[in-house]
Amino acid sequence: MSSNGECFVVLPANCVSGTLIVGRNAEDEASVGVTSEVCYYDVSEGGEGKTDGGAAAESSNDGLRVILQKPKPGLWGGDFGANERGLAVGLTWTAGEEEDSDSLLGTDIVRLTLAVSSDVEAAVDHIGGLIASHGHDNSKLNFIACDSTAAWLISCAGKVWAAEKVESSFLRLPSGGLTVTTVINKSSEGLDAEASFAAAHDAEAQTPAEDWCGPKPSGDGTYTQHDMFETLRAASNESSSRAATVSVLSAKGICCHWFTATPNAAESVFKPFVFAPKPRISPLTAVQPEAELTLLHKLHSQRKPAALEHLRSLERSCVDELNNYFSLQDHASDELDELLKDCVEAEVKFYR
Repeated sequence: MSSNGECFVVLPANCVSGTLIVGRNAEDEASVGVTSEVCYYDVSEGGEGKTDGGAAAESSNDGLRVILQKPKPGLWGGDFGANERGLAVGLTWTAGEEEDSDSLLGTDIVRLTLAVSSDVEAAVDHIGGLIASHGHDNSKLNFIACDSTAAWLISCAGKVWAAEKVESSFLRLPSGGLTVTTVINKSSEGLDAEASFAAAHDAEAQTPAEDWCGPKPSGDGTYTQHDMFETLRAASNESSSRAATVSVLSAKGICCHWFTATPNAAESVFKPFVFAPKPRISPLTAVQPEAELTLLHKLHSQRKPAALEHLRSLERSCVDELNNYFSLQDHASDELDELLKDCVEAEVKFYR
């Protein structure tokens, strides 16, 4: 199974309230029916357990809370997630990954980075460090990392890596190939900065797409999370698009992370999560013993056509209510502890 994903990032100059918004459609035609999980990890849990690549997980006294999407049940790491400091990290492409006693998969690196990194530059450095020490010789990985101030692309091949800070005001990032070329702002020590990193390590390297899907950022500070929902829906493909995610990253206010946890954004609704004091997420977004699908995924696959129209109305109401809350509050109170849980369980009622 791949951990590929097509990403769209819109920088603060384009967004309402100066936020940075990043969206991702997981893409894998061979696994479109495989369930995705959404899991929450408290401060002590982010680096616990055994990684899927085989290398030992890191322990830290300064761990951070993490919300993580997993591309298949039982995986230790995830293909996209965020932490309580307003950092989001995701994979856009993986190839050649293998498990051994001292390697990390891209999904492992996403979780480990979120568990300890307080901002996007720290995340870039941490990803680079993990690649240098635990990258598999045959692996090629492409990450995106964002906080409220900046977005970075990180391309990795074996144990070498190069990172580019995104300067364009919005960007569509394809789900295939390495993307960092000759603009390199951070890298492995001794890397030839004159040569294209992608061309040197990946025959299928792709230049970020010039076109956009759905509502296009206009440069006037009006782009919203709902616009990103519609962008991901416009870009989705019934035959390949899996779960979708959106992170709205704020420097001054509350960051909010939206998950479909079901395939194909065009046929799904987004549910919100914030790092409230004691978050509780629904067990319906995790696979239970003896099951192959989350209950949310199973019921979504059996939905009646009329359910989606009603759920989209609820999604719009949820966006409006949260935006109003965020305009009045600068931190999440305990009344938002069960926000994602309540939204997931409200969705399921429409499917029963």
